[in-house]
Amino acid sequence: MTPQPLAVAPQPPATASVFTQRFSSTPRGARLARRLALHQLDVWGVPHGSTASDAAAVLVAELAANAVTHGRVPGRDFELVVRLAGRTLRIEVSDARGERRPSAGDVAEPAPLAEEGRGLLLVAALADRWEVLDRASVGKTVAAELELPH
Repeated sequence: MTPQPLAVAPQPPATASVFTQRFSSTPRGARLARRLALHQLDVWGVPHGSTASDAAAVLVAELAANAVTHGRVPGRDFELVVRLAGRTLRIEVSDARGERRPSAGDVAEPAPLAEEGRGLLLVAALADRWEVLDRASVGKTVAAELELPH
């Protein structure tokens, strides 16, 4: 007598939702990136005004502002990729300046009256993980991940 195979409950396919867009390396492009990312999250079921949406808004805003401020190369856009896989939200912002890389492990506290330098502190505080990667063609990618509540 041959053993019967165990019945396995059908699992839904593991799919990832991805939004990719390039934006002009301007403050207006950074604002548009944040707005479109939040709209896309709402479409995917992460509603506007939720804790996860608000955290994602800050992450996109800070990473896009850094790309525009520190990673800008005249005539080159920055790219935003928002990926939702299961309950993990990954936000990637790529720019064309590979030589100006933040260090994911060494975010220094700015001087109390400094007008800049707090963006990566916010990213480190809100993201569950973040890293800086080399970009395949030119530049760098800064990625931050959030684990969304169930």
